[in-house]
Amino acid sequence: MPDAPKKLRSAQWFGPADKNGFMYRSWMKNQGIPDHEFDGRPIVGICNTWSELTPCNAHFRKIAEHVKRGISEAGGFPVEFPVFSNGESNLRPTAMLTRNLASMDVEEAIRGNPIDAVVLLTGCDKTTPALLMGAASCDIPAIVVTGGPMLNGKLEGRDIGSGTAVWQLHESLKAGEIGLHQFLAAEGGMSRSAGTCNTMGTASTMACMAEALGTSLPHNAAIPAVDARRYVLAQMSGARAVAMAREGLTLSKILTREAFENAIRVNAAIGGSTNAVIHLKAIAGRIGVELELEDWTRIGRGTPTIVDLMPSGRFLMEEFYYAGGLPAVLRRLGEAGLLPHPDALTVNGHSLWDNVREAPSYNDEVIRPLDRPLMDDGSIRILRGNLSPRGAVLKPSAATPELLQHRGRAVVFEDFDHYKQRIGDESLEVDASSVLVMKNCGPRGYPGMAEVGNMGLPPKLLRQGIKDMVRISDARMSGTAYGTVVLHVAPEAAAGGPLAAVRDGDWIELDCEAGRLHLDISDEELAARLAALAAPAEAVPAAAKARGGYQRLYIDHVLQADEGCDFDFLVGCRGAEVPRHSH
Repeated sequence: MPDAPKKLRSAQWFGPADKNGFMYRSWMKNQGIPDHEFDGRPIVGICNTWSELTPCNAHFRKIAEHVKRGISEAGGFPVEFPVFSNGESNLRPTAMLTRNLASMDVEEAIRGNPIDAVVLLTGCDKTTPALLMGAASCDIPAIVVTGGPMLNGKLEGRDIGSGTAVWQLHESLKAGEIGLHQFLAAEGGMSRSAGTCNTMGTASTMACMAEALGTSLPHNAAIPAVDARRYVLAQMSGARAVAMAREGLTLSKILTREAFENAIRVNAAIGGSTNAVIHLKAIAGRIGVELELEDWTRIGRGTPTIVDLMPSGRFLMEEFYYAGGLPAVLRRLGEAGLLPHPDALTVNGHSLWDNVREAPSYNDEVIRPLDRPLMDDGSIRILRGNLSPRGAVLKPSAATPELLQHRGRAVVFEDFDHYKQRIGDESLEVDASSVLVMKNCGPRGYPGMAEVGNMGLPPKLLRQGIKDMVRISDARMSGTAYGTVVLHVAPEAAAGGPLAAVRDGDWIELDCEAGRLHLDISDEELAARLAALAAPAEAVPAAAKARGGYQRLYIDHVLQADEGCDFDFLVGCRGAEVPRHSH
């Protein structure tokens, strides 16, 4: 068990019997707090991303109340505070634009306030990495409580997955296979309870990553949002946060290199989102752990995908929880020797393996045995070549196997607006073998790197029954999406990357097994094309630069996708020390 700290942080505020202590205590007492709450008990912050504009997190007030119960029963002093809620569903142009902003909010709120430990209430996609990034920069005891996934979606007597159903139904609508009424009828049935997307999208993936990293209690990732056991876990997490404060169990003792290696392996086993590559890199950068794209190949390669969930498979998060949840996955990996570091420490003070060694599995269709996987090797592929010298990513478990080795002519869209103008053109020179290429949708080019990489196919091909094509961009895609989609091409076009030089008709080769992404022109031709283009500083849209404010800060300081898209000035752990202020 970690050594107990000599003194709680909050004692700097509330401990002294002087003018400053008087004032801090007195101001807090205007909320009706009695003297005995300042007797040296741990003060545990509840970092809440509740917002009615973030539907995934709209039930967090109730979750926070259960966390408070746990803190109080364990002898702690709960204090709830709000932080920026960057929900993907409503926030334009993308919640990724404000992930770093939210992390700054979290970091400064933790460091500047009398908090000995913190419970991070996370849910919608970017709230989980944002809160972990901010807390990691302070390195105090922290525990994650996610809001949980929605109940299964329902449409015409069958289950549909949130997010995934939208992509599927919209393609069917464009192909003329369903009508507008049938398309719109799915709205209510797709999202019928509180919670995050019920597929293995980014929210569920990052909840699994938080659990695999050891930053949450077992089963946190999968309990449905409206299941009473979600509130039990919230209460237990609150109680555990008090113990962590007393033990001095800070994030740096949990977010080790070993923990990230476990998470990479788990991401392959669950068929997790490509967004995890960016978010794990950013979290690692905040805590001081070196994590590179090559680690996804070195560690993840050869890991079977055994969780049969949409968009890669058939089932949804409800079934995943009922089948045993992430502990069952971890046990199967561990028993097969596929858990790199079973002794990694977790927030409950036990090792990852101690938590799952007896975890039951109840459904071999949802969580498959390793000898009958959904995919033999589900690791996220890192692709390099003259088109992506600093890497690109592809999720094989969501792709068409026949397209994982492919050569085709490029159909190029200069940006997302150009794509929208051109994709529906019946005269567009495109066929099933073409490669759709979209530029200027990366961190700087489309500030925030929106989830537009899973480009919808040309309607004229959809009507021919074509369901998938190779697509390449410097954008991201939703974890709920699917297809043979190459993402996060780095450097991005707006930073002068080779993607900017691709022209209609160029031959492009994708070889997923070899990790190769190649533009079939000579090095001299590529250099000449890039030299003829605008300088990288001029490639950022003038409208984005002129907008100023936070968006300009983002453009000026965001790192590339292979570096986690954090701000250059935020990388690193700054600790929790803060200068004392004398009133």
